[in-house]
Amino acid sequence: MSKGNDSISKTLTVVISLCLVCAIIVAGSAVALRPQQEENKALDKQKNILLAADLLPAGATAADIKERYKNLITAKVVDLDTGEYVESIDADTFDQRASAKDPSSSIDLTQEQDVASIKRRSNKAVVYLASNEQGEFLSYVLPVHGYGLWSTMYAFVAVKPDANTIINLNYYEQGETPGLGAEIENPKWKSIWVGKKIYDDQGEMSIEIVKGEAPKGSEHKIDGLSGATLTSNGVQYTFDFWLGELGFKQYLDKQRQGA
Repeated sequence: MSKGNDSISKTLTVVISLCLVCAIIVAGSAVALRPQQEENKALDKQKNILLAADLLPAGATAADIKERYKNLITAKVVDLDTGEYVESIDADTFDQRASAKDPSSSIDLTQEQDVASIKRRSNKAVVYLASNEQGEFLSYVLPVHGYGLWSTMYAFVAVKPDANTIINLNYYEQGETPGLGAEIENPKWKSIWVGKKIYDDQGEMSIEIVKGEAPKGSEHKIDGLSGATLTSNGVQYTFDFWLGELGFKQYLDKQRQGA
């Protein structure tokens, strides 16, 4: 007796064939779309660097972002241990996140060192030098990240040519609680950072996020985020690490000394 069209074997054959076809279509789409995804990722990064440097006008198109980044931003790789530029590495292709995961190009932080809860730190980092249309140097834009309450929070901080005064802080990737920790992206809170000094007269990292409102006129203190103590702590620890001895301090010290 021949098997009917509704036999289990035929049903499984149809299901497996359909799954294979769908898998091929999905895989093909992913491969085809990868260049566009990479381009969008690069564009978003350029946009956030320009925003941190306060060099992106409202309503800028993708073409505007690419052109302004090309003309106004110079990326350089820095050795975090020495604070020196590494000219042999192409800053436009260097992937700092990937480097931090590679034991051959990063360090495993001790519990005492890892105040920002990032586990590993790349030996190299990229800094972005921002200039205006006339070629006048405006700021250093530094990438920083650290863990908050729920997520790793990524930001760019722009610093004046004195290598000490903050121009802008731009958090662009985070997963904190909406209305609470996610207020790190609120322009009103970010504006508090403008003009604050990173280091004191002795060269020590002195940015401090306080509970409630900071004293008026303080050069170093920042208002805490209401109802988001752990996120505020995460931002504090991010600055403690990335602007401290294991972060960009060696580099910024050299810039203040005229390097």
